Amino acid sequence: MKSIWETLPKPIFSLAPMEDVTDTVFRQIINFTGKPDVYFTEFTNVDGMNSLGDKKVSQRLKFGKNEKPLIAQLWGVTPENFYLAAKRILEMGFDGIDLNMGCPQRDVTRHGACSALIKNHNLAKEIIDATRGGAGNLPVSVKTRLGFSKIQTEEWIGFLLTQNLPLITIHGRTVSEMSKVPAHWDEIGKVVKMRDEVSKDTLIFGNGDVMSLTEAKEKVELYGLDGIMIGRGIFHNPWLFAGVDPSQKSVKERLELLKKHVELYEKIWREKKNYQILKKYFKIYLSEFEGASDMRQKFMETNNYSEALELAENLLNTNI
Repeated sequence: MKSIWETLPKPIFSLAPMEDVTDTVFRQIINFTGKPDVYFTEFTNVDGMNSLGDKKVSQRLKFGKNEKPLIAQLWGVTPENFYLAAKRILEMGFDGIDLNMGCPQRDVTRHGACSALIKNHNLAKEIIDATRGGAGNLPVSVKTRLGFSKIQTEEWIGFLLTQNLPLITIHGRTVSEMSKVPAHWDEIGKVVKMRDEVSKDTLIFGNGDVMSLTEAKEKVELYGLDGIMIGRGIFHNPWLFAGVDPSQKSVKERLELLKKHVELYEKIWREKKNYQILKKYFKIYLSEFEGASDMRQKFMETNNYSEALELAENLLNTNI
C-alpha cells in the first residue's frame, strides 16, 4: 500500500507542528479558513506517553475526522518508547509519524532530545529504526535543522539521506541561530541536489520565513522542492492556505472567527487546558487593522471563556 507521501499531489503545502498551537481546535479552524494538504500534531513526547503522565501528554494526539491527512510528530530520547508510541499511533489511525530532530529549546536539547540528535547520529538512527519497528505500514519522516552550532548540511543531512526516509523537512537555520537570522534557503536547495544523488525517492520540504502561499510556490520552483512547511506565517494570516490576502478580511469576519475559536476551544478543552493558553491565538485574528491593538488588549484582559465570548458579541453588535 502506498504511503500518504506517495499519493499526495506535488507540491505539498503543510501546516507545521507548533507547541501549544496546532491542536485539534486550531486545525479545525484552519479547515474553515483554508485547509493545507497535510497537518502535523503538536510535539508529543514518547517518554511521557509511556509514563504516569500519559493521559495529559496523549491529548496532543486528539483529532477529528476532518483533520486528515494528519501526521503525528514525536520527540524523546528512548528508542523503546518510540517503538511503543508508534504502535499506538498506528492503531489510532494517523497517516504517518514525523520525528522531531529540530526543536532548539534548551529544556529539551539538554536531555539529548530533538535538535541535540544532530550531534548524536547513533541515537538518531536507533530512534528512526525503533519507530519504524512499531509503525507498521505508516511512513516515518524527520523534521530537522541545518546543523547545531554551525551549518552541517553535508554531514547531518547527508547522514539522514542514508536512512531511506520518505520525507525530510529542513528548517533553514542552525540550532544556535534559533529564529534570529533569515533562513538559509540556499542550503535547503543544496539538500535537494544531495537528495538527487543519494536518495531519489526522499521528498524534501523547506521551512522558514514563508509568509504566503505565493511565496511558498516560488520557493518550490526556485529550489526544486517537493513541498513547503509553513509555521509562523499562519499567525499573520489564518487564510494563508486558501491564498487569501488577509487585508481583504473585515474586522467583523475576524471577530467571528475568533469567537468560533473560543467556542470550540471551550467545548473541547474546558476541563483539560488552562484558559490562558487560548490567549496566544488572539493576535492571529486581531491585527493589521486600525484599532487592532486596543481591541486585542481587551481580549487579553478577559479571565474566562464567558468574558471573551461576551466581549466578542458586544463588539460584533456595534456594527463593526
